[in-house]
Amino acid sequence: MEGDGSDSLVTIKNIERELICPACKELFTHPLILPCQHSICHKCVKELLLTLDDSFNDVGSDNSNQSSPRLRLPSPSMDKIDRINRPGWKRNSLTPRTTIFPCPGCEHDVDLGERGINGLFRNFTLETIVERYRQAARAATAIMCDLCKPPPQESTKSCMDCSASYCNECFKIYHPWGTVKAQHEYVGPTTNFRPKILMCPEHETERINMYCELCRRPVCHLCKLGGNHSNHRVTTMSSAYKTLKEKLSKDIDYLIGKESQVKSQISELNLLMKETECNGERAKEEAITHFEKLFEILEERKSSVLKAIDASKKLRLDKFQTQMEEYQGLLENNGLVGYAQEVLKETDQSCFVQTAKQLHLRIQKATESLKSFRPAAQTSFEDYVVNTSKQTELLGELSFFSNGIDVPEINEEQSKVYNNALINWYHPEKDKADSYVLEYRKMNRDDEILSWNEIEVHGTSKVVSELESNCNYAFRVRAYKGSICSPCSRELILHTPPAPGIQLEEPITAKYLEYQEDI
Repeated sequence: MEGDGSDSLVTIKNIERELICPACKELFTHPLILPCQHSICHKCVKELLLTLDDSFNDVGSDNSNQSSPRLRLPSPSMDKIDRINRPGWKRNSLTPRTTIFPCPGCEHDVDLGERGINGLFRNFTLETIVERYRQAARAATAIMCDLCKPPPQESTKSCMDCSASYCNECFKIYHPWGTVKAQHEYVGPTTNFRPKILMCPEHETERINMYCELCRRPVCHLCKLGGNHSNHRVTTMSSAYKTLKEKLSKDIDYLIGKESQVKSQISELNLLMKETECNGERAKEEAITHFEKLFEILEERKSSVLKAIDASKKLRLDKFQTQMEEYQGLLENNGLVGYAQEVLKETDQSCFVQTAKQLHLRIQKATESLKSFRPAAQTSFEDYVVNTSKQTELLGELSFFSNGIDVPEINEEQSKVYNNALINWYHPEKDKADSYVLEYRKMNRDDEILSWNEIEVHGTSKVVSELESNCNYAFRVRAYKGSICSPCSRELILHTPPAPGIQLEEPITAKYLEYQEDI
């Protein structure tokens, strides 16, 4: 650990990508090794488990698909941390069961076993590398002596047995020659202290001395004699160390020997990225052209429909206007009645009869219309309602010519909603899909179209939390195989119950959703 040269400093600075926790996106702090062999900060494991616990109990937690690179989680309370650390803890469980944990590295659920966090190994090797990286990154920042009286001096050594750093004078004082402390292991200045002997997390007083080839993890002799690894094939730690070190060394030598090939492939990837960028832009332009053609057809049909409606409206209004003018003529001193009153003033019998006959027929007709009033036209435009249901369905299924993946279908019977929504779906070619994207959005009553929220899922079910009460939500899912995407499934509309009203107890809701998701 001592004597890192300039070459090693350059090397250690180049591996930052490998030292970032997949949960918090920062350098690892006390990393734990999950059963899937991915590492995650001890603090992040607790926070994620607490988040899951809160979301299933509707306490309200940060959404997992937020774009923030850092998980902004509330500080965990001590009672919750104690509950998680206890063996057998599982969210919303009253009996000892295994702990299911969603690994942020591979995005698969892993079983932490009955001991939960306590059954995980701390990745001391990774922790040491992270510490070397920190030292290389802050080369000018010194580690101070822990035992000096103020002001402290710069440390020159760190004792792994005492877990402290010392300057030369303090080291001589606290590690005098001829004493047991003089035999302590010391290294260059560091803030990373790890135990000299790795102990078994299952049997805390036993040393790790074997390696389980099936579980790919170190074990003690009690694990082999009567524990979970009794029927597993194990080997000695020295044999596992030698075998794995030889394999790793060979793999590293192979990669180093292929450096020119790697550089060539990197250049090829750069060309492929540029080609993908050009082809993607070209595909977008072609898609825009197709949609513009659809828009032109829609605009043409829209113009035709609106002209037909305007023509019918004008014809009806003209008829109403004529009818209204006729009725206005029936008023005293207006129109027909006024004209008839003037005709009555005629004293010449021949002239009166000549004019009155036709006038009398008109007045009789007007009188009949008063007895049975009938509008000259209809006010309803029911015959002019545009039926777009079939076209809407076709447009909703609009996709690419060759997608290569069947459309997944949401299982309505197994999809439930309460404070959270459990969405289940099935896929005819399940093994051919790498992942799914579940989309959901709230449906406003004022017909406002909201954007879709997306959640990437590696499975065929997902619990969606933080839904508003007494609202309609639309859900749909699509499948991904590599860079190929299937069309979206048919939408499923679910309605969340009103709040607060009569609510089920939270444990019942959470247990129900948990049971459904396990199925």
